[in-house]
Amino acid sequence: MRPGRAAELDVRRRQVRVVYSMRMRNEFTAIIEQDGQWFIGYCPEIPGANGQGKSPEECRQNLAEAVALILEDRREDALRGLPEEAKREVLIIE
Repeated sequence: MRPGRAAELDVRRRQVRVVYSMRMRNEFTAIIEQDGQWFIGYCPEIPGANGQGKSPEECRQNLAEAVALILEDRREDALRGLPEEAKREVLIIE
């Protein structure tokens, strides 16, 4: 690999991530139930994604943050260890 190529690829990867996050729209199911004074939520499509709050809105927001964190973590895990020469592109699903 020529000098500077790794840096160019790193910049490109960051650009792809920004474009992906700006254009990608994900819709998931939020199941929210009341348990006493608390609202408890989970997302069946994303195992481990849970949220809670004193209101349905607070619960939904916490659940959305949990989903975003899990997806970002899974994306990073999936991309870790890819060969530098692997071609990466943005895939948009509408």
